[in-house]
Amino acid sequence: MPVIDTQHDLDTRTLTITAEFDAPVQRIWRIYADPRQLEKIWGPPTYPATVVEHDLTPGGRVHYFMTSPEGEKFAGYWKVTAVDEPRSFSFEDGFADLDFNPNPDLPVSRNVYTFTEHEGRTRVTYVSTFETAEGLQKVLEMGIVEGATGAINQIDDLLAS
Repeated sequence: MPVIDTQHDLDTRTLTITAEFDAPVQRIWRIYADPRQLEKIWGPPTYPATVVEHDLTPGGRVHYFMTSPEGEKFAGYWKVTAVDEPRSFSFEDGFADLDFNPNPDLPVSRNVYTFTEHEGRTRVTYVSTFETAEGLQKVLEMGIVEGATGAINQIDDLLAS
């Protein structure tokens, strides 16, 4: 399994997930840069993602929704804040309505994804920072660790295909 560590810290309002992949940095980067590959790994296995807009440039947006096993759609967005291809990118990630308007009742996270070569593999560090400890606690209760771990662990299958 690619995910090797998960940590959350309510004091710093952060969730950090570390994963390693048996592929070069550029190959892992392309998964996030290509909307068709991204949708294969963004949602957990039982909530597949559909990416409807994808602009991985500073100021760009990514709009997506995940579909539950019952067919219910849950939308979200990224507001891209920085890109250093293929080393890192930063974005705000939030919940949205089905027209991709931000949902102010749910927390927004600031995210930094960092890709580094590590002993011939790629290590990715996913850091999400929430405005409040309550926002982090809310997504923890919603199952973000399990959902994100399941989503990230799908990367191995994508690499094998």
